Amino acid sequence: MNVKSEITTAEEHFTRYHGNPGTSERIDFELRAKNFLIGEMIKDERKQAKLTQEQLAEKIGAKKSFISRIENGRTDIQLSTLYRILEIGLGKKLELSVH
Repeated sequence: MNVKSEITTAEEHFTRYHGNPGTSERIDFELRAKNFLIGEMIKDERKQAKLTQEQLAEKIGAKKSFISRIENGRTDIQLSTLYRILEIGLGKKLELSVH
């Protein structure tokens, strides 16, 4: 049995399915991926703080559904909202870095 396996890099995969870097399709994909990662980070921090989505929402003056949308990467998040969630809601320090 001869099985041909084509191994590709992540970059090759992204280019194949989401377009070349710099194209609108690729930028849209990368923004959605970043939203997902931020949502996962917030979810992890919330769980470590032993808070429910509803409790976190109450602390920052938002609705549970808004926290859910953020954690599931279904909404863009403003920097001010990220600050409120992390610093006010979760007691963390927000630091930004540009590389």
